[in-house]
Amino acid sequence: MTSVPPPGPTVASIPPPVPPLPSQPAASGDWQPLPARGAWLAALGGAMLALPFGGASIPLATLWPVVSPWIAIPAGALAGAALGAWVAVRRHRRTFWKLDGHGFALRRGHWWRVETRVPISRVQHLDLKHGPLERHARLATLVIHTAGTRMATVSATGLDAGDAQRLRDRLAHQLDHDDAL
Repeated sequence: MTSVPPPGPTVASIPPPVPPLPSQPAASGDWQPLPARGAWLAALGGAMLALPFGGASIPLATLWPVVSPWIAIPAGALAGAALGAWVAVRRHRRTFWKLDGHGFALRRGHWWRVETRVPISRVQHLDLKHGPLERHARLATLVIHTAGTRMATVSATGLDAGDAQRLRDRLAHQLDHDDAL
């Protein structure tokens, strides 16, 4: 007597999973955080908010004569730098990326979450950017140029340099494979 296989998908009909990147954990479908060593770079960029706060404290110093402009302007700049750095570090900690068989995804934010998905079929070309501070921190920015005019580029800033190179190579390889079909 022969046994009948149970109904359902057969092994041959299930597509093979996308192999994980070498630096990723075993589960390739999980969202990957940005490296923690990039938080200081994000804080430095966020601290640039000090200039508008320093300039905004000039009218405050002239309208409220109790505070000297020599105190109000540096205090406003310092408060702006601290606030900007704090917001940027929190934003950095809440940015995640994912690469799967369909394309690249980037998720940012906590209250106002923005999730951007770039399908492989929309990728035109890929760039890696390494500024001097990013090189020092072993970070990179992956720029994905897409087909279309609205939001034609997606930038993933603060990626580990090795991950960024592997992402670029994997996306380019998948794109070349899709073009061959």
